[in-house]
Amino acid sequence: MSKTTKGILATVHDTAIGLHRAGVIGKETMREFDALCLTPVSPMAPDEIRALREREQVSQPVFARYLNVRKDAVSKWERGEKRPDGPSLKLLNLVKAKGLASIA
Repeated sequence: MSKTTKGILATVHDTAIGLHRAGVIGKETMREFDALCLTPVSPMAPDEIRALREREQVSQPVFARYLNVRKDAVSKWERGEKRPDGPSLKLLNLVKAKGLASIA
């Protein structure tokens, strides 16, 4: 998602919050706006995970600590033996978009 798109969604979301507080839009519509503003989560290939870790200049054990997973998990992701999912995949996508400091 581009910075322009994120900015537009943030503005629309702020407007929706005001409309919700004023009673103009309901909870369901507000939930839809909230969902639109979430950071998208996409699968990551082993080489992407390795490149991401190397971009952040950390070892596998340190990367694992940031993600709150075992070092073995990071190693298996990078070798393609397993794929990250759930909260781990969400954190990886956040690190990809905003850097490791975003989850520190």
